[in-house]
Amino acid sequence: MSETNCDQNCDACGVDCEDRREPQSFQVKPHELSNVKHVIAIVSGKGGVGKSLVTALSAVTMSRMGRSVGILDADITGPSIPKLFGVSGALRGSESGAYPLVSDGGIQIMSMNLLLQNSTDPVIWRGPIIAGIVKQFWQEIIWEDVDYLFVDMPPGTGDVPLTVFQSLPVDGILVVTSPQDLALMIVEKAVNMAKMMNIPILGLLENMASFRCPDCGKEHRIFGESHLPAVAAKYDLPVLGHIPIDPKLAVACDTGAIETYEGHWLDDAAKALTALDQKQA
Repeated sequence: MSETNCDQNCDACGVDCEDRREPQSFQVKPHELSNVKHVIAIVSGKGGVGKSLVTALSAVTMSRMGRSVGILDADITGPSIPKLFGVSGALRGSESGAYPLVSDGGIQIMSMNLLLQNSTDPVIWRGPIIAGIVKQFWQEIIWEDVDYLFVDMPPGTGDVPLTVFQSLPVDGILVVTSPQDLALMIVEKAVNMAKMMNIPILGLLENMASFRCPDCGKEHRIFGESHLPAVAAKYDLPVLGHIPIDPKLAVACDTGAIETYEGHWLDDAAKALTALDQKQA
């Protein structure tokens, strides 16, 4: 095939020419000393629905089950994971490389905020640079014996989600939404992106689902009735949990004490995660 007619898309071309090549994988290898069993991405089509909260609660839930857990904070321009866990300070390094910081509960954490002089310093970088940093967190950080590495994704379907889906061996994603119809409409974009890229979707999680009045005990649907069952049915996906609006949870997040919060909202999500071990076996 002549260069003037070739568009380099071998999949759509029926000509058996010498330039035909096997499809290339974009996955990058982790640090040679890393040992990560499962990579789980927490995604949504928009911001403000609680991906970082779900990431933190998922990590805490699996850690309490005796699993070794890590969090790669891929929200480079809006990192919040260190705040949730009360983690700060310089990374530990050696001749072999750098290690993530470890929370009081033993969760390994790597975030852009751990590299900034001040946690309020803005990160004003273009998309390709941000995507490159995410790959560095995977390639250059030594993740020691991690059963589940949770990736806290930025909102949308742009550079970073594309980089994570292509570069990391993602075993599955948890899709986070809130009850508003607008949020559910946009979260479908994340579901469709994952399907287009052949990334397994473990299930859907709804944050800010309801609020229980501490005085009368009545449950209120502040953001309206949930539309999640309809979305789950449309895509044949399980609903893995509903997280309420809980002032105690808000205080735990604000004070860096997420590991002290007691809740069982993600028990079904934990079952979906442990099922990955059975599939692997």
